[in-house]
Amino acid sequence: MLAAPSSMTSVRNSILIFMEAEPFAQSLKKAFEASGYESTIVTTESAAYAAAKASVPALLIIDRQQGTVTNLRQLRTLIAAPIIAVQEGATPCADDDCIQEYDQGIDLVICSQSPRELVARVRAILRRREPHLESHTHYSAGTLRMDLDRHEVTINGRVIELTPKEFQILHQFLESPSRVFSRQEMLNRVWGDGYALEEHALDVHIHSLRQKIESAPASPKIIVTVRGIGYKLRA
Repeated sequence: MLAAPSSMTSVRNSILIFMEAEPFAQSLKKAFEASGYESTIVTTESAAYAAAKASVPALLIIDRQQGTVTNLRQLRTLIAAPIIAVQEGATPCADDDCIQEYDQGIDLVICSQSPRELVARVRAILRRREPHLESHTHYSAGTLRMDLDRHEVTINGRVIELTPKEFQILHQFLESPSRVFSRQEMLNRVWGDGYALEEHALDVHIHSLRQKIESAPASPKIIVTVRGIGYKLRA
């Protein structure tokens, strides 16, 4: 997961719940507060903006029926926060819909789970993030630069357009230069443990990322393959 910029004020155990279904939202709030989390319910996008600006949430929960989170993800304070889309009721999640939501910036889609199970998943996600909560806001590798405050990547000063997942993948590499990431570890960090994704899916994203940041994508110099293991960023 992306770490929150250290220049922002963050509450480690705060959960922002963005949904219009009041009974369901209240049941989640009660479950989180019983487990020691602070939680705030908002019902509109503007209210979510205001709450996130006032205090950076450790995690955002959104009703997956309320639409895209693209606008929310562009907000500086929510660039790094994990976003979980939940669905009330027994209707299963359609695979195609889930994939689209992940591409738009959702980190985990959960269907038909009790508040107690959701709390357990959130606890696991935040536990993994704790060592990375304090982070830099700028990274570089050669002429490549990443600015978390602006959610921007440049090469030789030229802005490179990346998808949300490409941005998160690149951030993981820049945060740990020379570290070798297995495919499964990178999938877990970017998509979360709760989403079963074939390792080949990461290869597709890496290929697309290389097309954008490598001068010779067929012979990559920035993100290199470690045969039989995964990938690393060449420092």
